[in-house]
Amino acid sequence: MATRCNFENSNEIGVFAALTNSYCLTGISGSENFYSVFQSELQNDIPVIHATIGGCRFVGRTTVGNKRGLLVPSTTTDIELQHLRNSLPDAVVVQRTEERLSALGNIIVCNDHVALAHPDLDRETEDVLTDVLGVEVFRQTVGGQALVGSYSKFTNRGGMVHPKTTAEDLQELSSLLQVPLVAGTINRGSDVLGGGLVANDW
Repeated sequence: MATRCNFENSNEIGVFAALTNSYCLTGISGSENFYSVFQSELQNDIPVIHATIGGCRFVGRTTVGNKRGLLVPSTTTDIELQHLRNSLPDAVVVQRTEERLSALGNIIVCNDHVALAHPDLDRETEDVLTDVLGVEVFRQTVGGQALVGSYSKFTNRGGMVHPKTTAEDLQELSSLLQVPLVAGTINRGSDVLGGGLVANDW
């Protein structure tokens, strides 16, 4: 299933939402239209949660998660952290991390088994990724870009990477992730795939 939507006047929905196989986060908007698109598609299967991170609505770029857990940056307030813990399914572990590269959604991309991470990710954050999300972590670039979460998006079934990813790198990444990949763009030519779309296995 594919659905088109925008957040206010922006088509960068991956900035304002985070979607996994067990929950969906949406940034708080002046209008309920964005939230209602997710609610109508997902409410029978997973919770759709209004959230902010550090008082900001770009929850898709500041968090990273999968069906097992959710990592949030150190800027997340105690109230926001408690709201997430109260709203998410009990099986989902929510963990605040002290990563200096705090836009976690830009520097990490994962599915339920594997994560690609910025080459300069702190070792402690890598350990937290492994423990909380239950993934094997690979420090990697995509299409020559270190912001792997911005320039790629994948699920347990497949994914898309930066359009300048070479055929050789595409094959290597696909082998590493154990899912089929294609190189491409979103939103009429944008290579910022993580900002332009959200996806799960459905």
